[in-house]
Amino acid sequence: MKLVRLIANLGYGSRKQVAAMFREGRITRRDGEVLYADDRIEPAEVCVDGEPLDPPPGLTLMLHKPVGYTCSTRDAGRLVYDLLPERYRRRDPVLSTVGRLDRDTSGLLLMTDDGGLLHRIISPRSQVAKCYEAELAADLSGEEAALFASGTLMLDSETMPLAPAALEVIAPRRARLTVTEGRYHQARRMFAATGNHVLALHRVSVGGLTLGDLASGQWHALDAGDITQILDGGRTPDA
Repeated sequence: MKLVRLIANLGYGSRKQVAAMFREGRITRRDGEVLYADDRIEPAEVCVDGEPLDPPPGLTLMLHKPVGYTCSTRDAGRLVYDLLPERYRRRDPVLSTVGRLDRDTSGLLLMTDDGGLLHRIISPRSQVAKCYEAELAADLSGEEAALFASGTLMLDSETMPLAPAALEVIAPRRARLTVTEGRYHQARRMFAATGNHVLALHRVSVGGLTLGDLASGQWHALDAGDITQILDGGRTPDA
């Protein structure tokens, strides 16, 4: 792919704007040598305004989503894309969230422009575990773990029971819930089905990938090892 097209697809501007950036000497090698639009060079060696070129298509990143941000490109209010460089929302192929965390849920959010990887992670067939910590309005009754693990729990307005899920009690009103599906507001609705209410919800891991020390609102790109952790490293509720 020609450099002009590649850099435009990464969101730095239209092809016309990127061509002008070449003429202005803003696109260089890592050693500072000015590049020309018809040069052939590995993307990893390219800099724009002195900064390394963004990762080419195939980008997957993890974001520590704060409460109050929406997983959308168009909704009113604060969007998860506001936490990334502005050009990231103009990438082609598009950078999409892998599933969604609602506005009031914080924690680990994956984003990728790899459609095949996205569908593999969210497919129930892949059994990629998503783990949440929930703060509840009332004490747990002690019967929730068996109900969630039974594979018989039916949510309101649905016709298929949930797949088995694992519940670990942390405190009378705190629990860790691990699911392999991604139904709408699933964690909140599961606790609601037991007569309880979720006050705060935080996703701590997807597969074997955890937030680690990533601060709220921060993000970083993932490598092949991280992707392997997501797909192969997470425990499923019936493991």
